[in-house]
This record gives sequence, structure tokens and C-alpha cells, in this order.
Amino acid sequence: MSDNGLSRRQFLRLAGAGVAMALPLPRLFAADEKKPNVIVILSDDHGYGSIGCQGGKEIPTPHIDSIARNGVRCTNGYVTCPVCSPTRAGLMTGRYQQRFGHEDNPGPPAVAAPNFGLPESEKTMGDYMKAQGYVTGVIGKWHLGHRPECHPQKRGFDEFFGFLTGAHSYTKSGMGTLEPIYRGTKEVDEKEYLTDAFAREAVSFIERHKEKPFFLYIPFNAVHVPFEMPERYKDSYSEITFPNRRIYAGMLKALDDAVGRILAAVRNAGAEENTLIFFLGDNGGYRLGGESLNTPLSGFKGDTFEGGVRVPFMVQWKGKLPAGKVYDKPVVSLDILPTAVALAGGKVAANVEGVNLLPYLKGDESKSPHDKLFWRWCEKSGARVGDWKLVRNGDGTEKLFNLADDIGEKNDLASVKPEKLKELQAAYEEWDSKNIPPKWIDGRKPKP
Repeated sequence: MSDNGLSRRQFLRLAGAGVAMALPLPRLFAADEKKPNVIVILSDDHGYGSIGCQGGKEIPTPHIDSIARNGVRCTNGYVTCPVCSPTRAGLMTGRYQQRFGHEDNPGPPAVAAPNFGLPESEKTMGDYMKAQGYVTGVIGKWHLGHRPECHPQKRGFDEFFGFLTGAHSYTKSGMGTLEPIYRGTKEVDEKEYLTDAFAREAVSFIERHKEKPFFLYIPFNAVHVPFEMPERYKDSYSEITFPNRRIYAGMLKALDDAVGRILAAVRNAGAEENTLIFFLGDNGGYRLGGESLNTPLSGFKGDTFEGGVRVPFMVQWKGKLPAGKVYDKPVVSLDILPTAVALAGGKVAANVEGVNLLPYLKGDESKSPHDKLFWRWCEKSGARVGDWKLVRNGDGTEKLFNLADDIGEKNDLASVKPEKLKELQAAYEEWDSKNIPPKWIDGRKPKP
């Protein structure tokens, strides 16, 4: 008998007659075994070169580095936008967010377009994982809509602790304002430094649900502005003379502490070998004044140069993925949803554009997960085809780079490689033909 209850002869007869059959995915775990947990940790405005395993020397990040040491570090890890909310829309759906018009940030709550939010037509990672029997939770910065119908608990998540908007003070709760902290739908008066509070809540979620399969999404707002470090680090990093860089160091150290607490909770629950953990940034580090480092990349948050869209990207699954592996083929945040769903035993919709990364990271699949990647953020856009990168960074010019030779995008080859430029232009236009116009631009509805 086959896994779906048919004999081999019946199966072959039906297949030969052209009968479409939905066969189960290969089983990744025994029938009596608890399905693997999935944790996605997202940092905010986190520069590519700010952490130790990415070459950062100034601010120790041992806990984040341990994910790379115990798993796979993807050196060509990308997101789909150089700013916050659109990246989250792509991550949460496994689809390029330009397909459904979620192309820009909403602006502050007081001026946000009334239609801002992840469209209800889009199925979220929470929806997929909940359908597979997972307990689902969000702890941190949602930034996918503040209308009631956009609330995480209306979008596939059982639990929510955090804020709905794009930025928040680390030291003030915000009760009674447009940017409160919520537990579920109720405002709370949070007293702890916010990064620490999110770690506390994540540990609680893991401890409360360790007997069940869970999917936990932890989008920290660290190290996004405002510049507010925890009190315990106010006298640290005295060797850093630039004030905001010193505060940034304390914020990054608090983020690393929080990641350490989450990893310890998984370890204490005896779940390290049954938990897939992603760590990535939402876009490049900001260019305010040297606080964040995107070394060795060019550009910052808001650019389609590498420094805006290439991010720290690590994956740990102890005993299942190689430890200490460096993977250099392009991967993208869209891949997290299909990877998680495949691990849970489910199947994604046909319009999902990410791929299951597990065969690639394990070494079972040698080809690249993506031959082409694309970006469009209002007037800025870009394309990567193989090692070649097209950048239209909003100034009316087009630049062409070979990333294999020029990771810092210093040598523009557009004038000396016109055929290659045309190839990338054509690839971009073909991709862009399937997009729709943005539904809002920084809090304003686009003009008809």
C-alpha cells in the first residue's frame, strides 16, 4: 500500500489515467514524534557588519554568533525591501510584497493611509503553521497594520505581546498614546527595558508551550531608533567616543543578551534538536551618523545597493543542519515561510515565491535556491541575476556590478557590459510586469 492508502497497482492505474493526486510530503518526523518547533528572530535596522560572526570587532555578540557557530551562516542572505514594513509583508507571506501593493512604510500612525496593512487576502505564516497544529505567537514589532482586522490575533497568531507601529521607545510604555504596548488587545504598562521585556515574554512562551509544537516570531525593534540603551550598559563602551555609536553598542548588546535568553530557554526545555531557529535583519543599517556598520557593503537602509538589502541571515537546527557551515548562494526572507511549512508537514500555496531551504543548507541540493532576486521600493529598484546586480537607486541612473568581484559595488560596469545590462533590465521588467502599484506611499495614498 502507498502512504495514501492505495495499492501500487491502483496508484499506477489512476496516474496513467491522468488523475491528479495530492500526495503527502515526505515525512520529516516519526508519527509519534512531536513536530519540530520554529523560531524566527528578526532584528531591526541591523547592519550587515555589526556582529562578530560578520566581522564586527567593536561590540561582542556571542549569543547571535553562536547561531552561526551551531548552524549555517548565509553570507548572501537578502530581504525584499530596504525598509521595515514591506520586508515584514514579504517575510510573513513568502511572496514579493509588490504583488499585493504593500510597497512602503505607512508613516506615523496619525498620518498613515487608512488602507495601510497586510491585505486580508494574503495568507500568513501564522495561518499556515496554525493549520498544521502549531501554537503560534508574535512578540515584538508587528508593523503590518494597526486596524483591528490587521491585528496579529486576526492573522493566524494565538498570542501577541508588543506594539503595532513602526518604532517605539525602549523605556516608556506608551499607554494611552498611539503607540502602546499590548498583550493581546489590551494595553499594558511595561516597566522593563523593551528588548528585555520581549526576551522575557519569549522565554515564557517557550516554557508554556514546550510540550506542543510551536511557531514563535520575535521581531525585535532593536536596534532601530530612538537611541536608548539599558541602564546596565550606561557606563560601558567608554572607548567609543561618538555618543550615538556608544548608545547603539548598548542597544546591540541588549539584543544579544535577549537572543541568549531565548536560546537558553530552548536548551533548558530540551528542545535544541527539535527547534529550527532563524536569525536575520529586516534591512540594512541606517546612515544617520556611523552608528551601524554595513561593512563591506555599499549603501544603507533605504538603498537598493547591497547595504540596504543584504542582511545577517543564520539558521540553526542542532543535529539536523551542519554546524559552522558558511553558505554563499543567495537566499531570501521569502524562503522562511516555505521552509517552516515543509518542516511542519504542510504545503504552501502555488503563489508562494520562496523555497524550502533545508535541502540546500543540508547539502542535498547543490544548485542555487535563487538564480534571480528583485527589489522595488517606490522610485528605487534592483535585480540580481547570478553574480550580476542592477541598481536603480532613485537618481535616474542605472549601475551594474559583478558581486563576485566587487561586493562593495564600487566598479560600475554599465557602460562596458551593455549586453549584460540589457539582460538584467529585461529580467527586472519581466518580474515587475506581475506587480501592482503601491497602495500607499509613506502614509499617503498614491495619486491616481
